[in-house]
Amino acid sequence: MDTWRLLPLQTDNAFVNMAIDEAILTARIAGHVPNTLRFYRWRPSTVSIGKNQNPDAEVHLDACIQLGVDVVRRVSGGGTVYHDYKGEVTYSVTAKTTDVGTADITTVYAKIYEAIKDALRLLGITADFSGGDAKNCPNLTVNGKKISGSSQTITRGVVLQHGTVLRSVDLPKMFTLLKLKNASCTQATDIAKRKITSIQKELGHIVMPDTVANALAQGFRAMLKIQLEPGELTPYEVELANNLCKEKYATKAWNFEGKIA
Repeated sequence: MDTWRLLPLQTDNAFVNMAIDEAILTARIAGHVPNTLRFYRWRPSTVSIGKNQNPDAEVHLDACIQLGVDVVRRVSGGGTVYHDYKGEVTYSVTAKTTDVGTADITTVYAKIYEAIKDALRLLGITADFSGGDAKNCPNLTVNGKKISGSSQTITRGVVLQHGTVLRSVDLPKMFTLLKLKNASCTQATDIAKRKITSIQKELGHIVMPDTVANALAQGFRAMLKIQLEPGELTPYEVELANNLCKEKYATKAWNFEGKIA
């Protein structure tokens, strides 16, 4: 049974979170660290955009400034996501695709979502895997409503997949920040009510972030048949993450133009 490193739930700002994920990816490609499962939250709340997206077309930037919400560009693809500090737990998986059992992108998604599906089962929720389509990454749904989404990048045989598990969801705030074509905030919220759910919505009560993270860890152990060894970032990763944060993720050049200054 393979042993993966577990980085327990922590909270950082958007730029640090994305820098850490990329630092782990780089370290794993170089063989400096084992496969890694990481849990984190975002403070302040953040809108993340896919690597190739245009923030002006996807985000109400003035609203982000007014509400103190950061905007960051991910190294992964996919669409725009609102990460609410109070309502979300985020996971990231960084592993050799061969250790997940496949190099096929959709199959990697499916295997990781099996772990998240099992975690939700432990919390009392039955979820289904949705393979997505040309416009949407694969995700997990409950009665057709999305409860967990993710995006990924694969480099030199190593996958970084990071994604959300919604503990609760503030739809009016979400669509004050995110643009939905040809729809007002109110219209977008009404549409989202039919398409998005959360743990709190399904269970009728609040589930704490640590409880969600612990369930996720159990799900990954069971479904990927791995052991998890609690650990921390190596000095190499810490230094690299600090540099990536300063020179890339905290810069306007990267976040608004997709360029490294």
